[in-house]
Amino acid sequence: MPLQLPHLHDIEAAAQVVYQSFQATPQYRWGTLSQRLGADCWVKHENHTPVGAFKIRGGLTYFEQLKQHGELPSEVMSATRGNHGQSIGWAARAHGVACSIVVPQGNSLEKNAAMRALGVNLIEHGSDFQSAREHAIRLAAERGAHMVPSYHKDLLRGVSTYWWEFFQAVPHLDVVYVPIGQGSGACSAIAAKLALGHTARIVGVVSAHATTYADSIVAGRVVEAPVTTELADGMACRVADAAALAVLIPHLDHVVKVTDDEVARAMRTLFADTHNVAEGAGAASFAAAWQERESLKGKVVGTTLCGGNVDSATFAKVLANTN
Repeated sequence: MPLQLPHLHDIEAAAQVVYQSFQATPQYRWGTLSQRLGADCWVKHENHTPVGAFKIRGGLTYFEQLKQHGELPSEVMSATRGNHGQSIGWAARAHGVACSIVVPQGNSLEKNAAMRALGVNLIEHGSDFQSAREHAIRLAAERGAHMVPSYHKDLLRGVSTYWWEFFQAVPHLDVVYVPIGQGSGACSAIAAKLALGHTARIVGVVSAHATTYADSIVAGRVVEAPVTTELADGMACRVADAAALAVLIPHLDHVVKVTDDEVARAMRTLFADTHNVAEGAGAASFAAAWQERESLKGKVVGTTLCGGNVDSATFAKVLANTN
């Protein structure tokens, strides 16, 4: 059975929790992006949150629910490639809870530094997110810590607020492109669309080098797929979440696969046209829209700059490569 999605009153209540830490992020119709696409191109700027990504919304509501139920633990544990870890670290610190986060070896140096600055005890283990996640689950069991998942109804409550903001601000959106990591962003877009009765088509975006969700949607069940992306670490998942999959299958219009080269081009384009920095997953939404631009002529297109946390050296390399 699919996880029950938050209803409108859940999302409205979650927004009040989120807004205690920061206000609604902006969405802009960028002229040059629109000119390139031949469509009205709107960008939701989740890179403007206090941790530079949308994930913080879910961490805030997850911990608020723990507090409301009198279940705040002494320590939380989770796994991440960076933005989820910053979210949990931020919320844990606000509630006085110790926080340990497992990241794979070779993870983003600057995301690691950002987590440590929030008081996170950082543990490096494994070669990819899935191995880090499995290690975190083992450690949580050994230490009696509360394991925070990457996909959970109380995370969706918070993440849904950003799509709720976007759909209300631009009610005439025809189509939105949503990157899929572990599924909270895409499922939250679906929740907000249903809660508001919006008519926009929702298109999922995955890395062409991490296709577990695309493969699983086609198969109708979880299909593990190798991860070889070097740029879109926010979408570098090897095993789809079954609960997220059950939401995505009936509600996504279709799924687009974007290569690292396409993502890099989108990062350069977003910087040139908006002077905002997008990490790989943060540029994937526009990369997918660009891939499908011929079918978007004259439409109102929603994209999300869902995170801007890319290492300086990586971004410099992307900007320097103009192929």
